[in-house]
Amino acid sequence: MRRAVFLDRDGVINRAYLRQGIPHPPANLGEVEILHGVPEALAALQGAGFLLIVVTNQPDVARGATLLETVRGINGYLAGLFPITEFRSCYHDDIDDCACRKPRPGAILAAAETHGIDLTRSYMVGDRWRDIEAGRRAGCRTIFLDYGYTEKQPESMDHVTRSLEEAARIILGALP
Repeated sequence: MRRAVFLDRDGVINRAYLRQGIPHPPANLGEVEILHGVPEALAALQGAGFLLIVVTNQPDVARGATLLETVRGINGYLAGLFPITEFRSCYHDDIDDCACRKPRPGAILAAAETHGIDLTRSYMVGDRWRDIEAGRRAGCRTIFLDYGYTEKQPESMDHVTRSLEEAARIILGALP
């Protein structure tokens, strides 16, 4: 079975915009800013044989604050830059009670089934508690990118870092 690194999008690959200490996605393609070290980290992970799968909550679509085409445009732009295997975007809000919205692991589990992924040999990297909880529930190892957001923090994770670059070093250093 294959290994994967599941990645949140905003705050992991591209900059998240803080409003009152809470991260938000870019409002449009023009606001997308790739974080330092991301190209090298993704290339190294892919070169080591990991599938790269973005699992992202985009509730602003359900809330009417962002167009579906905007999210798809940002995902397409990132897919053109990096060796990302797949994007799994949840466009629901909490009230929709769907299986794909993190912290539920539905999107990770579906990707694992589609791609033949061994979740026990895979990682979830995210900057919010929902990312870490989804990875934990799916059976992945988890790496929390701690930016000091003023919101709920994850209760349990395998590693804490400050960048995807550092997370990639942890993952690559753990390889047999």
